[in-house]
Amino acid sequence: MELTGHHLIGDTTGAVGQETFQAQDPSSQAVLSPAFHEATVSEVGMALRLGQECFDTFRSTTAEDRAAFLEAIADEVMSLGDALLERAHQETGLPMARLTGERGRAVNQAKLFAGLIREGSWVDARIDLALPDREPLPKPDIRRMLAPIGPVVVFGASNFPLAISVVGTDTISALGAGCPVVVKGHPGHPGVCEMLGRAIQNAVKKCDLPPGLFSLLQGAGHELGVTLVQHPITQAVAFTGSLRGGRALFDVANARKEPIPFYAEMGSINPVFVLPGAAAERGASIAEQFVQSVGLGVGQFCTNPGMLIGLKSEFLDDLTQKTADAAEAAGPATMLHQGIAEAYSEGLDKIKSIEGVKTCGASSVASDATKNQAACHIFEANLDTLFDHPELKEENFGPSSVILKADSAEQLEQAAEGLEGQLTATIHGTEDDLQKHGKLIRILERKVGRLVFNGFPTGIEVCPSMHHGGPYPATTHSFFTSIGTASILRFVRPLCYQNFPDAGLPVELRNKNERGILRLVDNAWTRDDI
Repeated sequence: MELTGHHLIGDTTGAVGQETFQAQDPSSQAVLSPAFHEATVSEVGMALRLGQECFDTFRSTTAEDRAAFLEAIADEVMSLGDALLERAHQETGLPMARLTGERGRAVNQAKLFAGLIREGSWVDARIDLALPDREPLPKPDIRRMLAPIGPVVVFGASNFPLAISVVGTDTISALGAGCPVVVKGHPGHPGVCEMLGRAIQNAVKKCDLPPGLFSLLQGAGHELGVTLVQHPITQAVAFTGSLRGGRALFDVANARKEPIPFYAEMGSINPVFVLPGAAAERGASIAEQFVQSVGLGVGQFCTNPGMLIGLKSEFLDDLTQKTADAAEAAGPATMLHQGIAEAYSEGLDKIKSIEGVKTCGASSVASDATKNQAACHIFEANLDTLFDHPELKEENFGPSSVILKADSAEQLEQAAEGLEGQLTATIHGTEDDLQKHGKLIRILERKVGRLVFNGFPTGIEVCPSMHHGGPYPATTHSFFTSIGTASILRFVRPLCYQNFPDAGLPVELRNKNERGILRLVDNAWTRDDI
């Protein structure tokens, strides 16, 4: 596929603006062709108007139509072949094996949502039948289900160019719900964005759907993001990125004349608590897996553990040494782009400057700044240092973490209580540990979206029960997930019909349950007809 550097607006391409930017190979700093155009205000308006104009048509399509559309997107992504992986490797520096797996995740989650839409019970249909003879007042017929909200804006993530980008969960779940989507491509991998955008365009055409239901706009500046969030047609926004960027756009969304939902996933330090029984039984294993998790994806996942906390003991000391050994054996690797690599280096310097913190292990091979490489660093300190220096709780995006040693169980609890909202927390322990440290677990349940036992938070399973979210500042709304099938709930709202004739109701709410979905009828779940 020949890249154009143009925007994809419905079934057309555009490049009105004169300002351009180019992608860069992070491993060589070579500039990649072509030049991509910065989207203009007029192009934002055009894309969103097209989405608004086709919304009623698109949301009226059948579940089968939308399921087949998502499957067609998956097929079109696979048809791009190795050219997609090669461009992604050039733009991000991510290994081909990692990108191959990520493509599989993107394709499989599209098929997962197709199955969800086709089965249909996700619409949460609720029916209360009329009681015209009820005294003192008759009861009306009331029926409710979830309905799509309208055009959605999606911001692609830098660290998952295939699975959390143009064809990521945000886009796929919004399209499955019946919402038109405008994607702001990530400037770190604009070529990949164009290739994936064309895959969606092809799927739209093959499924004979209105072309305005999808657009892709490119831009490296902040102005495009603000314009998309401010536009009155935008009904919701999904964002994955930094706390600074997410909070700024969240404030824009709430300052609108008509505020809209802004679902931002903004990162986390994902603390790991190692309890005494686990440290004694399998400290060496925990140390090895911990360093693997810290360095996974060069530490560029939102779930990499940035902190390990345990009670002082000879077993924790041994675990610390094994962690240091594993860190020294871990080689440096190229980060996504120069900005991330420089921020990581500055973060290391900040940690090293804190009194009481020392380096206990670091990669024995020096990183190469000309290749935007990062090396694994593990630090250690007494837990008191965390209380004196809360900046240790700030995420350093990259392969580093700090081991903190506590004097007592009460200190563990104090550390947990002082945490801000997190995507995850991990407990390594025995059943006896769980009994002895129940208060710690209760505290963590208030602080996180996912609590992991005897594992590590990296490697998110894409499934219906997954919750990838958490209290602020991990996300802007802890009720919702950005991974798994429940992510579709961000792009719908309840819609209630009172005393409507059967023929005027959506098919999911009619007396005959044509789709065979699970419905709550007079307070009892059933798939039967009424």
